[in-house]
This record gives sequence, structure tokens and C-alpha cells, in this order.
Amino acid sequence: MKHVRDIEVRDSIPASAVLPQRTPGTLLAGLLYREGLTQKELAEQSGIPRRHISEMENDRRAIGKQRAKRLADVLNADYRMLL
Repeated sequence: MKHVRDIEVRDSIPASAVLPQRTPGTLLAGLLYREGLTQKELAEQSGIPRRHISEMENDRRAIGKQRAKRLADVLNADYRMLL
């Protein structure tokens, strides 16, 4: 049995079960949800057009290193997750 921050953990679910198609877009969507932001709010705070964020979230546009850094700053994440 493991303890994580004083919480007893009996069972765990592998990330692949929760995110079977772990793509940069699904991770971006998850980070948006975690931070409670909309695409519009992320666009305003990152300076990246909302349309581009939508395309990245749907894996129709590559995120790229520079955009990943800007997004990660707003989303409190490591930019490498989005590459």
C-alpha cells in the first residue's frame, strides 16, 4: 500500500487507461480543464489565437516548442508535455 501526500492509495489506474490516445492535443485539453480555463482565456493569456488553440487541441495543428512554452507558462505545466 502506498501513501501519497498522506492519502492512502490502494488501487491505481494506469495513465494509458485514462488517456489511451495520449497526444499533445489531449494533454492540452486536460491542462485546460485542470486550470479551469476556456480556450478564449488561454488565448488572451498566451497571445495565441483561440482558433489555433482549438486546432492544437484537436491535433490538427502542431504545437511546437515556442508555443508549448507559452501555453505551459499559463497552464502551470512543463512545456515538454505538449511536444
